[in-house]
This record gives sequence, C-alpha cells and structure tokens, in this order.
Amino acid sequence: MFWVNKAHAGNTFMPPQASNFAESVDTLYGFLYYSSLISCILVIGGLVYFAFKYKRKTASDKTAYIPHNALLEFLWSFIPFVIFLVVFAWGWKIFYDMRSAPKDALEIHVVGQKWNWDFVYKSGRKTSSEFTIPINTPIKLIMGSRDVLHSFFVPSFRVKQDVIPGRYTSLWFTATKEGNFNVFCTEYCGTGHSTMLAKVKVVSKAAYESWLENNPYKGLTLSEVGQKVYAGRCIACHNVTNVKKIGPGFAGLWGSERKLTDGSTVVADEAYIRESILNPNAKKSVGYEEAVMTSFQGQVSEEELTGVIEYLKTLK
Repeated sequence: MFWVNKAHAGNTFMPPQASNFAESVDTLYGFLYYSSLISCILVIGGLVYFAFKYKRKTASDKTAYIPHNALLEFLWSFIPFVIFLVVFAWGWKIFYDMRSAPKDALEIHVVGQKWNWDFVYKSGRKTSSEFTIPINTPIKLIMGSRDVLHSFFVPSFRVKQDVIPGRYTSLWFTATKEGNFNVFCTEYCGTGHSTMLAKVKVVSKAAYESWLENNPYKGLTLSEVGQKVYAGRCIACHNVTNVKKIGPGFAGLWGSERKLTDGSTVVADEAYIRESILNPNAKKSVGYEEAVMTSFQGQVSEEELTGVIEYLKTLK
C-alpha cells in the first residue's frame, strides 16, 4: 500500500526509513517487539514446562511445601520494572526530539478538510494533495483544519500529528531519502476518509529551488496577504510599532510572553494569534481586560489568518 522507491521494493515488513526519526522509532519498536517475544517465550514456555513436569500422576499425590524465594520474587518484579523505565525514558527522548523543531526549519502550512490536504508555502505557492520538500532540510508543518478532526501521518517518516479545527498543531522532520512517500489521514473523518491521501515529493535542494521559482500562482506572499488584512481590518486599533493603541502594538508581539488576567502566561505563537482573532475574549492580557475587540469568526479566511500570522513574524 505504501509508495516506495524501487530500491526499497523488497521491504515489506516496514515502510522505508526516509526521515531523521525513522531509525530511532524503528529501533525502539524492535526492542519492544523482541523483549515482548522473549518474555512471552519465558512465561508461556515455563508454564507449559511446569504443567508437564509437576502434573499429578496419582490421585493421592500431594504438592510438597515449597518456601518462597525472596530473591526470585524480587527479580521477576524488578527486571520488568527496569525495562519499563528504560522504555519510558527512551520513548520520552524520541517524543521530545519530535516536538523540538529547529528555529531555521522551513515552514509549510497544511490545511485539512474533507477529504484532501492543502499546502501553502511562504512564497505564496499553494498545492493540493501533494507537496514538495528539499532533502536533508528541517521541515516544520503548521497544521489546521477547516472542518473536523483529521490526523496527518507519513509512515516512511514515522511522524503523525492530529489536525484540529479551531487551533494549530505542528510537527517537524528532515527527509533523508529522495522519492515519493504517502500521506494518510489516520483519524476517521467521514465517508471519504480512506481516500484522503496525499504525497510528499522529496527532491534535491537545487530541484526544490527550481520548482519553487516556477510558481504558477501569481500574486502575493503570505506576509503580503497579512499586510493587506492589517491595512484593511487592524490599523484602526493596532500599530505596526510596539506603541499601544486601542490594542497592543504588533512589533515584537510574535513569540513574546503574554501575561493573562488569570495570572498565567502564554507565548504568542500561531495558536494564540489565531484564537485572539477568532475568539478575542478567550485569553485576556493584562492591561486589556475590557472586551473591546469583536470576533472575526467567519469574517476571515484561513489564508487571511495565516497571512496575518506570517506578517506578525516580520514585525520586530
């Protein structure tokens, strides 16, 4: 079912390893598989052996009194405990690495909807059901949904992330092999769920630059879209400097910590900016307790939301 290169055609047990995470995930999976197999053989084999060895031969046979062995009882509890701790630490390390995207990662916006995937690059180029990335380059996918819950899964990269309506999620990876690799939706999202497929094309860096320059979508970049949205909808209440107007100034807002009225803090990332536009009263910052801003729910498109976020990133 997987799209693989001819060089990997014989690999039927697992899809080809094509990302920086694939080997570490497969190694952990192999450890779990073989440790479980050995445990199964020891437990089931021991059960069968003792069942025959100590089978009652006559009705008068009585089991001899066997005192407990403290060392044995300790070991059969302690050894699995140590194995579980090792697996937990090992899995946590892989999970942490998957959640810590490099700051210089190439960002691509992904939008899921019934039943296809759309991809938007910072240059303004858009593709559907297929996206192209350069090899050996960190890629960060910033994902949202237009309708219901989806899940973005690339088996050959060993990465998966839920795509949730009303908020942003993200994942990152570095592709290590050129070729075409399948993308699946692994969260049931309706009758067309099984056909919600896409393809990742991993190419050389030179081929990627050439592909990016041959942009069939003429028009504005995402940050330019955001600048137009600002000029038409935001300028009355916000400055592009850090000077407060009715609302906060936008310069330096991106990535800063915002202190909320409930005493907590939140980082001004994609999810926070999106929520502040669509539901501005969900998280009120200190100094802006009064509900002045109205919701833009249904008044801005996903492209406009993404554009505003990208524009804010340019305001230092």
